[in-house]
Amino acid sequence: MPLVSIIIPCYNAELFLYQTIESVFSQTFADYEIILIDDGSTDGTAEVIKSFGNKISAEFGLNRGASAARNRGTELAQGKFIQYLDADDLLEPDALETRVNALESSGADVAYSDWQKLEENETGEFLPGEVIARKIEDIHFDPQIALFTDFWAPPAALLYRREIVDAIGGWNESLPIIQDARFLLDAALVGGKFVYVSGVGANYRVHKNNSLSSRSPLGFVKDCFHNACQVEEFWKNHGGLTPNRCAALAKVYDYTARTLFMTEEKIFQENLRHLYQVDPGFGFTWPKIVGIMSILCSKQGATILLKLLRKAPVHL
Repeated sequence: MPLVSIIIPCYNAELFLYQTIESVFSQTFADYEIILIDDGSTDGTAEVIKSFGNKISAEFGLNRGASAARNRGTELAQGKFIQYLDADDLLEPDALETRVNALESSGADVAYSDWQKLEENETGEFLPGEVIARKIEDIHFDPQIALFTDFWAPPAALLYRREIVDAIGGWNESLPIIQDARFLLDAALVGGKFVYVSGVGANYRVHKNNSLSSRSPLGFVKDCFHNACQVEEFWKNHGGLTPNRCAALAKVYDYTARTLFMTEEKIFQENLRHLYQVDPGFGFTWPKIVGIMSILCSKQGATILLKLLRKAPVHL
């Protein structure tokens, strides 16, 4: 039976980590190892980890971020398959068994399952919410474009073959907020094949105010922009900027421009340059401009808008 390495990065996760590890112990698939990397926690996470004794392997280090912790866990992993698992998410009991079977029978590199949100309410309880059940090809026939634009699944819903993890070469530490989305995209960029496993295989906690994207919405958008720049460069060197790829890039650059316009003039101008390169015919419509003007609240914002109107074509 092939070994699965379950890698859990931990940072101040004492409230959820015990339940997360117990969801691993409840697996119908028995041949696994659990590797926990404590990323400089300052709460009781270390005590929770130590309470499991030799049932798990653990390292304790300075806070370097989730990607660095996952990279260290990958270095220690011995498994044929890699299951990354955030310290507050949960696996369904048959998650590993169904994903391993799917990878073994299909020869694919990544197995992905449906997943369910656990929504935090006003009293701090996490209650079952929306089930996300869709295939990559439902978004786009090209996995690279689907994963770059609108398809996302949490690490708990994904199982990677070790060979594709090695081909990726590590988690991208330059994207601290969207690093999980980028790692899945990287699997496609290096030619990985994907297999869909029906049924909910993971439960993903949605914190009201404590996710990276909610704590730093501007940081999230900047990550999206920098990711798009990196992907654009990769595509230029691997097959070129096809019409489909240009359309995907334009979609992302249009999205990031709307936030960067109000907050980051220098990055916004760079964003605009990339947008016009991949979509020379792009133009701001008057309804868009009116919407932008309605939320302007600073002299800086008005100045940026004037610069935009001087440079960008405007369509009625």
